[in-house]
Amino acid sequence: MYQAAEGRYQGMEYVRSGNSGLRLPRLALGFWHSFGDTAPYENMKALACTAFDAGITYFDLANNYGPAYGSAERNFGKLFRENFRSYRDELLVATKAGYDMWPGPYGNWGSRKYLLASLDQSLSRMGLEYVDIFYHHRMDPDTPLEETMGALAQAVQSGKALYVGLSNYDGPTMERAAAILDELHCPFIVNQNRYSIFDRTIERNGLRDAVLHQQKGLVAFSPLCQGLLTDKYLHGIPADSRICRDGRYLNEHSLTKEKLQAIRALSGLAGERGQQLSEMALAWDLRSDAVTSVLIGASKPSQILDNIKVLGSEGFTEEELRRIDEISSAPGVQGLTR
Repeated sequence: MYQAAEGRYQGMEYVRSGNSGLRLPRLALGFWHSFGDTAPYENMKALACTAFDAGITYFDLANNYGPAYGSAERNFGKLFRENFRSYRDELLVATKAGYDMWPGPYGNWGSRKYLLASLDQSLSRMGLEYVDIFYHHRMDPDTPLEETMGALAQAVQSGKALYVGLSNYDGPTMERAAAILDELHCPFIVNQNRYSIFDRTIERNGLRDAVLHQQKGLVAFSPLCQGLLTDKYLHGIPADSRICRDGRYLNEHSLTKEKLQAIRALSGLAGERGQQLSEMALAWDLRSDAVTSVLIGASKPSQILDNIKVLGSEGFTEEELRRIDEISSAPGVQGLTR
């Protein structure tokens, strides 16, 4: 672990992504929400600058982040030109391809044609010569894994990506992909998967164990379960909440009676620890020996500063972990959100 003594990086922790030489900040900024064309540009600027000034050097994007598709990358491009160009070598910029992006048979999944064309489009939108990490965004059941991994290797060989990653893969498929990429001498260093108190999928599908076995990094996304693992919904649905603003992935049906009971119980436990629920949820992710970095989203700069407080927080006792498991494993609690 690396921690600078002074300057912008003071207080942020940086750890190696698996056995690679690349250090990731323990918290990364996601551009999935709040950076599309429906968001005010000045707020995007405040979010990105606040994160960078706090030592968050990893900015995470994808080709179809928005809305509309591509808009998060275009908006990042403007932010980069106006605020970050002189800091390019202090930034880690990641993008992905794998989900629906453009019409027709060549704008989705994991073909060589799609991935390499998408990367070129992403670089054009962002105004970059290369990305630091290029991810395949999801497993493709129809395209040969060798083709998809070959496209990732070509992205590195062409100088358009420095490292590659996999997102939303299960353990067995990741192990197979790692073997192919190793034969191709391609620097595969990181996985990105959903992981939270309310979503333990990586513990069941073998990904967590495969990450440790292969000595790869893991960036955990949706650590707050789209805002459910915060104190925001304890007393109802606020008008400025994600449920009201953007119901694509979280809506009022996600907040079931069982889920609300669990949120309140977890908030009570967090209070006993002297934390907000969101801080405890982030600490729970970071406690894992498999997790390299946790991806946070924000709609306000203050939320980023609140999340930073998790660094250096107290560890969990065995009893606290048992209580979290008991609360989160109650019927109707696990899953339910994207």
